[in-house]
Amino acid sequence: MSLEDNIRKVVPYIPGEQPRNKVLKLNTNECPYPPSPKVLNEMHSFDWKGLRLYPDPEMSDLIDSLASYYGVKPTEVFAGTGSDDVLSMCFLTFFAGDKPVLFPDITYSFYDVWAEVYRIPYITKELDKDFRIRAEDYMGENGGIVIANPNAPTGISSGRDLLEEIIKNNRDSVVVVDEAYIDFGGESVLPLIEDYDNLIVVRTMSKSRALAGMRIGYCFGCEKLIKYLNDVKYSVNSYTLNSPSIAAGKAAVEDEEYFREIVGKTVATRQKTAEELKELGWDVLPSDTNFLFASPPAGYDAGTIFEELKNRGIYVRHFNKKRITDHLRISMGTDEQMSIFISTIKEITGK
Repeated sequence: MSLEDNIRKVVPYIPGEQPRNKVLKLNTNECPYPPSPKVLNEMHSFDWKGLRLYPDPEMSDLIDSLASYYGVKPTEVFAGTGSDDVLSMCFLTFFAGDKPVLFPDITYSFYDVWAEVYRIPYITKELDKDFRIRAEDYMGENGGIVIANPNAPTGISSGRDLLEEIIKNNRDSVVVVDEAYIDFGGESVLPLIEDYDNLIVVRTMSKSRALAGMRIGYCFGCEKLIKYLNDVKYSVNSYTLNSPSIAAGKAAVEDEEYFREIVGKTVATRQKTAEELKELGWDVLPSDTNFLFASPPAGYDAGTIFEELKNRGIYVRHFNKKRITDHLRISMGTDEQMSIFISTIKEITGK
C-alpha cells in the first residue's frame, strides 16, 4: 500500500489555450462582442462593499429572471458556475446507478472526464458517417443519456422529434440535453420539460450572452429533478455563484434587444465565413453554433495548418482524435477578425 493508492487519478479535460500575449483568439467559442450595456451598468453601480457578505445561496434574483424569461416556474430552474458546474452536478446527481451512461463518441470532451472522476460506467455511441446521432443507439438499457445539441465540436444539431424519441423511450433514466449553443440555431427541447419528468435541459451565458468570465450556467427540468440537484449542490457547496455574477446574469437576461443583436451578428459572420472557406476548397460541416468545424482541401494537413496559424498569432482548435483529426474548430470573431483569418488561410495554402 502506498500514498498513490489513495489518490484519484483521471485524464483531465483540456480547455482551449488562453494565451497571455495578444493574438486573434478563435479557439474557445467565446463571444467577440462585449456584454450587454445593462450588465456593464449593473457592475458600475454594484455595491462592492457588500462582497464581505455571502451571496444568496438560492440565487433568487437570477432564478426568478430566468424563470420569467423562459416561461417556467422558479422551482424548475437550477443555476451554477457555468454550464460545466451544472453538468457536473447532473452527473453526480442523476447517474448514481450501476448501468452505463450513454453519450456520443464525438462530443464535448468533458463528459467522459466527469464519468471517470465520479466512477460512473459509460458507453460512447458512434455518430454516423455524417456525424449525426442515431436515435436507435440510445434505446437500450442505460443509466442515463447525455446529448449536446447542437453538438460540439461538430456544430451539427438534431431535430426535436429525434430527441423526443430518445427521451420518450428512456423514461426510467434521466436524459440531459446540453444546449450550450442553441441560441445560434437548432431546435430546443425546452418545451418538453412539461411532458417528460426525465428531461434536463442545460444552458450557459458564456456564449450568446457574452459572459464567459462570469461563469453562469443553468438548467431546466421538472420540480423533482431540480430539487435533487439542489440537494446535491447544498451538500457540496451552498454558495456556487458569487454576488456580481448573480447581478450580471439578471441584467443580461433583461436585455433582449442586445442579445438578439449579437446573436444575429455571429450567425451572419458564421454564414459568410463558411462560404469563404468553401470557395477555398474546405469541407465545412453545417453549423448551428458560434463556430465552424471544417477540414482543409486534399493535400493539406489540419494539424499543420493549426500550427501555421498559431505561428501567425491566430489560435483555433485542433483535436488529435480518431475521425476528427483532419478538422479544425474555428470560433467566430467579428467580421474584421474573420477577414484576417481567411487572408491568413490563403497565405498558408497559397490559394
